[in-house]
Amino acid sequence: MRTGWQDGAALWSRMAAAMAILLLAGCVAQRVRPDASLLAAQERRESALATRADWTLAGRLAVSGPADGGSGALEWSQHGHAFRFSVQAPVTGKTWILSGDSEHARIEGLSAEVLHGSDATTLVERELGWKLPVEQFAAWVRGARAPGSAELEFRPDGLPSLLVQDGWRVEYLDYMSDVEPALPKRIFASQGDYKVRLVVQRWQMP
Repeated sequence: MRTGWQDGAALWSRMAAAMAILLLAGCVAQRVRPDASLLAAQERRESALATRADWTLAGRLAVSGPADGGSGALEWSQHGHAFRFSVQAPVTGKTWILSGDSEHARIEGLSAEVLHGSDATTLVERELGWKLPVEQFAAWVRGARAPGSAELEFRPDGLPSLLVQDGWRVEYLDYMSDVEPALPKRIFASQGDYKVRLVVQRWQMP
């Protein structure tokens, strides 16, 4: 299915250029290979995050791939396994909403009817052409590993700078230090030609 979300191409180009500069700066920054103390600190951080399963973020999302892409204002609310993920297009102002849990997903706003699927990742790829691992991103977006094996590198302050998991590279270019624990502010994720860029403007964790 192809929708009007490609109308954000001009904005996407500007965001991509800006994020490329940020990415270059992030690559230049020093990265620290994991050792026992850094990994132990990360496990403590992830344990603390796991106790706060309800959270909300607001920001800007841009997704690109070999054939399709789009961008918009993002509002993401997570309550345990249940989620609500809304994206507002930059030009038309139209909003589509992805919601569901670990067993079912639905999209509203792309067509006259509600679209259903067994999981969010497959549904988004089928209906939008976006490769966006929604379930893993719920962990990655907070600087945590999703279930399964992963590789990590750290910043000098001990926060993750790079996470490699399930074929994706997730680079953390900046953090918000006014929340506890510190949470990512700028994220660049890629798998081959597929890229996801997220700039978080606001975190809320009750």
